[in-house]
Amino acid sequence: MAPALLKGALSGLRPRPDAPLGARHLIVMVVLASLEATMDWDVMTAQSGAEGLRVAGDTSPDAILLDMMMPVMDGRAVLAELAADAALADVPVVLFTAKLDSLSRHDHELLGCAGLIVKPYDPLTLGDQVVEILRWGD
Repeated sequence: MAPALLKGALSGLRPRPDAPLGARHLIVMVVLASLEATMDWDVMTAQSGAEGLRVAGDTSPDAILLDMMMPVMDGRAVLAELAADAALADVPVVLFTAKLDSLSRHDHELLGCAGLIVKPYDPLTLGDQVVEILRWGD
């Protein structure tokens, strides 16, 4: 069975959190297409942190790809909610961020995340980056 990956409000082109829903949706769809086409994964999507938590609770993903800057609820708030949920606390999380000034390359460890992908990213190698971070190839 293909891994189930929840991609929570991903943004590869860094739209503002207040950007129109259509712009955020388009970027999420680019990442969705990239991961499904290059990795043959079942990918669920969410347009906000709050929606991502609902989807994760309903689907029990194998991993979560989480943007730090999202509407409604930011990545740190989502991480706190995931940690507090016994059913989701052990799901590995890979962070997406464009702001290394507020999140160093090692802060993801302090947040309890498996790894960090810095934007901009290459859609053709995104899946490989996730596999490497999560050690799914071992």
